[in-house]
Amino acid sequence: MATTRIIPLHIGKGRTESIAINQIIDYVANPQKTDNGKLITGYECDTRTVDAEFLLMKRQYIATTGRVRGKDDVIAYQVRQSFLPNEITPEDANRIGVEFAKRFTKGNNAFIVCTHIDKAHIHNHIIWSAVNLNCDKKFRNFWGSTKAVRKLSDAICIENGLSIVENPKPHGKSYNKWLGDKKKISHKELLRIAIDNALNKKPNNLDELLKLLQQSGYEINYRGKSITLKASDWKKSVRLNSTGYTIDDLISIISKFETKANKQSIKVNLLVDIQAKLQAGKGIGYERWAKVFNLKQMAQTINYLSENGLLEYTQLEEKSKNITENYNVLSQKIKDIEKRMSEIKILKTNIINYSKTRDVYIAYRKSGYSKKFLAENESDILLHKAAKKTFDEIGLKKLPTIKNLQSEYSALIDEKKKLYSEYRQTRDEMRQILTAKANIDRLIETDTHEHKKEKDYNQR
Repeated sequence: MATTRIIPLHIGKGRTESIAINQIIDYVANPQKTDNGKLITGYECDTRTVDAEFLLMKRQYIATTGRVRGKDDVIAYQVRQSFLPNEITPEDANRIGVEFAKRFTKGNNAFIVCTHIDKAHIHNHIIWSAVNLNCDKKFRNFWGSTKAVRKLSDAICIENGLSIVENPKPHGKSYNKWLGDKKKISHKELLRIAIDNALNKKPNNLDELLKLLQQSGYEINYRGKSITLKASDWKKSVRLNSTGYTIDDLISIISKFETKANKQSIKVNLLVDIQAKLQAGKGIGYERWAKVFNLKQMAQTINYLSENGLLEYTQLEEKSKNITENYNVLSQKIKDIEKRMSEIKILKTNIINYSKTRDVYIAYRKSGYSKKFLAENESDILLHKAAKKTFDEIGLKKLPTIKNLQSEYSALIDEKKKLYSEYRQTRDEMRQILTAKANIDRLIETDTHEHKKEKDYNQR
């Protein structure tokens, strides 16, 4: 991985704070570069309002400390990270960028990580607020920061099995120069990178892995019990004998993958109501198919119930009742979380609007609610009034901090993820149990009906 120095983002001449931060955020969050925003991650800030939140933190910092600087003031800092082509996925690049930012700022500053995929090489733009989350201190660039950035970034890279710049120059190295050096990388190292990328796709066996490598442009040769691979521009083939990349190593890795076949369990479908279908106009051919289908589904139903220890009807009934109740509880919990998350989003937006327009509204009030002043600043005044109305409607006496709201929002996201995993598993299990019960009920109903018909016939 190649990293650049820390870049302070100054207000600059002829720009306001708002324009300065908007310009950089608009560039790094460009949807055409970030897969329509999917490769943007925020920490202690909402990625949609990050510019406004950074400005709000800055104003709270000034109100708390009374420290004000001029046009040379720093509102945020940026670090760029570039990766070797075909060595990492965009999602992993974004994850590594987030890990770097958290560790470098020690979690004290809100930040945004935008992963760009518009170039041949994937690269991150990491921007963090100069003001800390408590809004009482500022991040200060320091002597040797370039070395500290590189050292931490290299450590994270090595932990994730990625390339780093070997023996870097004191003043850094351009990405193009670094790529030029990477042309000297050994064939074995390039092959290991290609194998890692193929293993990320979780092939079911060694043959599938080799097919993936062939699709990547490698020629496969079998020599006795050994396998060699050769890229189109290589003069010699490379044997799979590196530590961790021998044939036995690869087979061992693949065997641990949970294939689709392993994940599949007995699936039960509802029985077809043959009589209803025939009355609806289906023919004798459909009837033959439906009878075979129902026989198969009853066999699947019995297998499923046997596998799950539900062969007694009372057990099946109790299990159906309990899992349905559990599903409804989980569903309601998720709805409550989503409702609160929605409330937090609205509240954050209004707090930001209220803070941004507060000075304008104070001036409007001091003007004696001048109609001229209102006409000149109508949008800001309307935003301020709308925010104040929202606070009054929910009975908010003291505004919560953006930091506390973001912390609550993050905690809710984590809770929702945990609940949703359980919810989805419970939902799938409930569907299978209810389907199995419906099939058994249908069978019992059919047997009862046939028994009644036989009894009526015998009594004639």
